[in-house]
Amino acid sequence: MTGLELREILWGKWGRSFDVQLRQLKGEWYFQVMWKYLEQASFPLSETAYEEHLQAIATYLAEWGAAQQVQDYLAETKERPRVGKAISIRLELGARASEWTLD
Repeated sequence: MTGLELREILWGKWGRSFDVQLRQLKGEWYFQVMWKYLEQASFPLSETAYEEHLQAIATYLAEWGAAQQVQDYLAETKERPRVGKAISIRLELGARASEWTLD
């Protein structure tokens, strides 16, 4: 998956270019779709910076072998990002999880 493909998935699902983040909580990694989106006047990134950010996230997902997991979840979910409530997808990294755990 590329950053452009990730953006197309988000746009196709919700009609907005939502921000996405990777978060580590209690040793587990999560892909989160945040409630802010590029088309908002208050969004903190330019379109170029947003595209670079998505590419970085997509690169991590590909390296971790989690891209398909995220694609499948987003295709099936009925959830919608809303103010104060991100969509969180727990990533199954398998044996490689310890490589990415921060102490």
